[in-house]
Order: sequence, then structure tokens, then C-alpha cells
Amino acid sequence: MRKIIKEAIGTIVQDMLESGFKSSFTKKELNSLGIKIPEIAITSAQIKEIREKTNLSQSVFAQLLNVSPSSVKQWEQGARVPTGSTKVLLELLNKSPHLLDYRLCV
Repeated sequence: MRKIIKEAIGTIVQDMLESGFKSSFTKKELNSLGIKIPEIAITSAQIKEIREKTNLSQSVFAQLLNVSPSSVKQWEQGARVPTGSTKVLLELLNKSPHLLDYRLCV
């Protein structure tokens, strides 16, 4: 496939994925189109900012994320870093701080 066509298809597929279009592309297929799933980089300061945006204490924030309060404290101090799906959840909370408000029962 010519490079320019491949790039055009890659751009279209990327736009489809970003708009929420359901697909079943494999990692190999996405790689062949030049589409990469970026690694999430999050700093201790960003984690604290995210928690503060939610107006929650470390212990309540930890409970909301289903992690220990010690983990949140260590993330904010830079002693540890979140991994896996927790990084994705923190990224989502950064974009939409009230995303998990439904979990706070009144």
C-alpha cells in the first residue's frame, strides 16, 4: 500500500476511534496504519491536582479509586506511581472530575 494512502487511512481510523466509533481493530492492524496508543504519563503533582479538582480527601479519593489511602499518599509524594487501569482512570478524572460522582452515595 502506498505510504500516502496508508497515512490517510490511519488518519480516518484515528478520527473514528476518537469519535467513539466501535471497532474491532487488532493491535497489529493499528500498528500497520501508524496508530499508536500513547503511554499515559502522570506526575505526582497532577495526581494531587486531580484529587483536589474532585474536592475529596486522600482517603475518600482512595476509596473511590478502590486503592489504599497509602497508595494515594505515596503517588502524591512521588514515592510510587499508579499503574494499569488506575492511570487510565486518573486520566479520565483529569478530563472529567465529576465522572465518578455517581459512586458517592447520599
